[in-house]
Amino acid sequence: MKHSDYLGTDQSWPCFISPAPRLRLNALDFSDLWDDEDIALDAREDEAVFTSSGSDRGPPTPPVPPPLPPSAPPLPPLSPSVRPSGGSGGGGGGGGGGRTLKLHWRELQSLPPVPRVCRFGQQTIWAGLEPVRLDTSRLGYLFESKSHAASGAIRSLMMGRQKQPCVSVLGVKRSNIVTIALSSLPPPHLLPPAIYSMDSSVLDREDVQKLQALVPTEEELKMIKEAKAQSPRCPLAPAEHCLQTLGGIQHLSSRLQLWAFALDYDTLEREIAEPLFHLKLAMEQLATNQTFRCILATVLAIGNFLNGCRARGFELSYLTKLSQVRDTHGRQPLLHHVCVLLLQVYPQCTDLYSDITAVSRASKCDYTQVQSNLSQLEAHCKASWEQLRLLEKDGDRRAKGKGGGGGGGGGGLGKEGALWHQLPEFLKECEERLKVLRAVHRRVINRFHAFLLFLGYSRAVVRETSAEAFCKTVSDFALEYRTTHHGILQQREQEREKEGEADREMRGDSLTRQPKPKQRPQTPSQECLDQWRLEELLRTPESSTRRLDFMMPRHRSRTPDRSLLPRRLNW
Repeated sequence: MKHSDYLGTDQSWPCFISPAPRLRLNALDFSDLWDDEDIALDAREDEAVFTSSGSDRGPPTPPVPPPLPPSAPPLPPLSPSVRPSGGSGGGGGGGGGGRTLKLHWRELQSLPPVPRVCRFGQQTIWAGLEPVRLDTSRLGYLFESKSHAASGAIRSLMMGRQKQPCVSVLGVKRSNIVTIALSSLPPPHLLPPAIYSMDSSVLDREDVQKLQALVPTEEELKMIKEAKAQSPRCPLAPAEHCLQTLGGIQHLSSRLQLWAFALDYDTLEREIAEPLFHLKLAMEQLATNQTFRCILATVLAIGNFLNGCRARGFELSYLTKLSQVRDTHGRQPLLHHVCVLLLQVYPQCTDLYSDITAVSRASKCDYTQVQSNLSQLEAHCKASWEQLRLLEKDGDRRAKGKGGGGGGGGGGLGKEGALWHQLPEFLKECEERLKVLRAVHRRVINRFHAFLLFLGYSRAVVRETSAEAFCKTVSDFALEYRTTHHGILQQREQEREKEGEADREMRGDSLTRQPKPKQRPQTPSQECLDQWRLEELLRTPESSTRRLDFMMPRHRSRTPDRSLLPRRLNW
C-alpha cells in the first residue's frame, strides 16, 4: 500500500513509514524513502491542478493552527509592530510615530501548498510557528530612522570610504595565496579565539594546514605596520588584514604545529604500523604455505637434474627468471613445465597468489620510509613538549598581566587552561605509544632477517636485502605462476572438450560407416628391387649393415647436436 492512501491528520509519523530494505547501499541506509517520493515535483503540481479542476468540492479548508500551550498568557491585540510581515511595512514603528529602518527581504505573499505526502509535515514551517511578543517601543527606539540629512551625510561618507584605495603591500603571488585560503576559512576576526582554544569544530585539519602556510613573517608585518601608519584612514586589503590579525597571535607557529601534531598523530602512527603488520603477516603466509614449498622442491629437483649437481637450495631471486628459460623443442618456458609437474605430482596445490595477499601489500610499502617516519614522529613528539612548555609560560604571563582585565581575555584563558590539562596527558600517551611502536618496528625487522636466514640466505645477503624488494620478487613470481597455472588449466579444459566432441563424432560415424577389407602388404616387384633393398638397409642398425653387404656405402658418423643436450641453470 502506498503512503498516499494515508490521509488522516491524527496518525503519528511511524505509521507512515514502511522501511524498504532494498534501498541500502553498503553502510548507507535509505530505507526511509517512500514510494510516492519517486514522483517529481512538476508531476505533483499537475496532479494537484487536475484534482482541483475536476472535483466538485470547493478548495480545501486551511489547516487548523496548533493550540497554544495552556501556560501561555493571552496574546495582546494585533498591532502594527507585531504584524506577520515584520518590518516590510515601511511606515509605522513604535508608539512614538517615528519611522524605523526597513528589512529588505523577500516577503512570501502566499504559501505554496504542501504535497499530500510530505516527510516534514502537512503544513509549511511558517504555519506552525508561534507568535512572539515584542517590546515595540524599544525596537522602535533602537531602529529609529534618522533624518534625511543625516542619512545623506552617512551615505556620502560611506561612498567616500568606498572610493578610498585599500592598503596593499604584499606581492601579487602572496596576496593571491592568502585570498584563496581566506575563501575557505572563517572570517579573520574568528581565527584568534579558535587558535587559542584549538577548537576543532571551527578549524579542521585542512584549515590548520592552510594557516601554517599563511603564518606572516616579520618583514611582512613590518611592511603592513608602516603602510598603515602612513595611511591611517585607509582600510587594509583582505590579505593584509588577515596577516595582521594572525600576527597578533603570540607564538602562532608553535600553536599550529602542536595542534597539527595532536590531529595527525593517529594517522602518522597508522602509516608506520600497517606496513609492519603486512610484513609480519607476509612472513607467516610464506612459511606455512604448502604450494610455495612444493614449488621450491620442484624447481630445486629440475635444477639439480639440468646442472648435474646436488644443490641444497637456491636464492629466491631466481624465481623471476623461470619464465625466461625455455626448452629447445617447444620453446615453452621452464615455469610452464614446473606448473605441469606440480599439477601431476601435487594436484592439491593452489595458484599461490591468492594465498599470499599480504606479500603483495607489503611489496607496495617502503620500509626505509617507514623507519624515517618513525624517527620524524619521535622528533615531533619531543618538539611538542618544548612547544607546550613555551605556551604554558606565555599563558602564565598573560594571566598575570590581565589579572583584572576584560571578560574576553579571561574566557580565552579559561579555554586554554582546560586544554593545558589535556595536552600533557596526550603527549604522555604518545610517548608510551611511541615506545611500543619502536619495539614493534625493531622486532618485525629482526624477524624478517631471521626469515631470510630460514630461507637459506647468507648473513651478508640478509644485510643487503630490503623487505620491499624481497616481497616484490615473491609477489611478481606468484602473479606469473598464477597466470601460467590458469592457462594450463584452461588449455586442458579445451582439450577435454575437443576430445568429447571427437568421441561423439566417432560414435556417429561408426553407425553409418562400413568396415573396409584389410589390404595385404604389397611385395616389391623386380623393377624396384634395388630401391627396396636400399630402404631396408637404411632401416637396419649400423651393426647389421656390416654383415649384410660390404659393397654398400657406409653411414657417415654425425656429431651430436649440442642444442639437444640439457641446459644448465645459472643460479
